[in-house]
Amino acid sequence: MIVYPNAKINIGLNVIKKQANGYHKLSSVFYPVDGLSDILEILHAKHFSFSSSGLVIPGNSNICVKAFELLKVDFEIGNVNMHLHKKIPIGAGLGGGSADGAFALKALNELFKLDLSILELKGYALQLGADCPFFIENSPKYITGIGEKMMNINLDLSTYKLKFIFPDLHISTAEAYEGVIPSQPKTNLLDLIKQPIKNWKLVVKNDFESSAFENYPKLKKIKEKLYADGAIYASMTGSGSVFYGVFT
Repeated sequence: MIVYPNAKINIGLNVIKKQANGYHKLSSVFYPVDGLSDILEILHAKHFSFSSSGLVIPGNSNICVKAFELLKVDFEIGNVNMHLHKKIPIGAGLGGGSADGAFALKALNELFKLDLSILELKGYALQLGADCPFFIENSPKYITGIGEKMMNINLDLSTYKLKFIFPDLHISTAEAYEGVIPSQPKTNLLDLIKQPIKNWKLVVKNDFESSAFENYPKLKKIKEKLYADGAIYASMTGSGSVFYGVFT
């Protein structure tokens, strides 16, 4: 079985409050991106194995392996060979790792005919990471809480073109949050996103951009270049450092 875990973009990202447990309360719109994806193959096997190619994945354990181990605890599933070809830039705010984990869960559910519901899959996905449940349904969502609360929204960018710029720069999550002062936005992002896209430039903000521009001035120039090239909206996605522009 081969699946294609896709990237996502954040349209607006508000850091509202830091909680006692260290997590941050957020609001954002997650939008799935076609045409930018990893490739994950899972096959029945006598012995479990995981391999990867493409972009180098840091760390000793992969989220796809964690997804398998999570289901293995609750179900008598057999072993598999998993191979992940990594194409989505890592640590770029595109949710590639979260997508890999969620798609692994969905593929294993189908491969072993576990008949897990969407709600059950989301429960397992949340154990992998706060952004993972989004990729179970993989449709536009208004996100709140630490990323686990999702609401369907009617948003379609299929008639527009997305252009990405990938700076040779990695901004760690810890560094990104250090530069943000949490605050309650004056207007709910859910209301702002309903405005015409041409208005987003003035009202839909990513709170991580301000400190990122101070620390890495070239990022500000990237956003300015997207607007100069005709984007009707441009933003950094997630905590950075990838930028996207929405073009007619």
